[in-house]
This record gives sequence, structure tokens and C-alpha cells, in this order.
Amino acid sequence: MKLSESIKIGVKTLYLSEQSDPKANRFVFAYSIEIHNAGDEAVELLSRYWHIKDDNEKVQEVSGEGVVGQKPLILPGQAFEYTSGAIIGTETGVMHGSYEMLAASGRKFNAPIAPFLLSMPHTIH
Repeated sequence: MKLSESIKIGVKTLYLSEQSDPKANRFVFAYSIEIHNAGDEAVELLSRYWHIKDDNEKVQEVSGEGVVGQKPLILPGQAFEYTSGAIIGTETGVMHGSYEMLAASGRKFNAPIAPFLLSMPHTIH
């Protein structure tokens, strides 16, 4: 198994109506990520990259060290979970990206994050 295949990433999203302002084209979403290490060596999350696109084709690219101020070390069989947010200008959008990881063996690799939907309730049928 390739190192990138040993990292399983699950995503849950939530529309935050109290922080959103549809009349001003401001739609705020929380996303919770679970990163599970299904491999046989510890990995450290070094950095993140996000590609966020709204329905008007406006793209935001976000990158930086760690996630939510941390560079978690994820042991084999363990998981790390965090919640963050995104603001887009339409009712729906799509995010995808990757985490740069460092395995205990010293090898760096990218763990891909499959595209997931940001959507207000009742906008997708």
C-alpha cells in the first residue's frame, strides 16, 4: 500500500446560517475532517492545501502549515479530527485539496482530499 493510500480522510459539512448573510452573498460553512492512519507507521501532518470554488466559478486557494494551529502526529490505527470553516459567495460550492505528510521513515507524501460539497440545506435535490 502506498503511503498516501494509508491515510483515510472523512468529511462532514454544516451550513452556519447564523454567520451567513445570503443578501450579501456570504455563505459560511463549517467542515469537520477526520484523518485516519490505516498504515503501519506514524505520520505527521505538515501542511494543507485547499481549492475552494463557488457556483460563480470564483476560486480561493488556501495553503499553510498544519491545521487549526497544529501539526498532529497520527499513530498507526489512530485518527485526528478537527473543525474549520470556509466562506463562499454562493449557496453551494466544492472543496478539495491535500495534506503534506511526513512518515516516521522520513518520506514526505501528499494525502489527497477528495472533492466535497458545501451546500445550504435544501439546495441540492
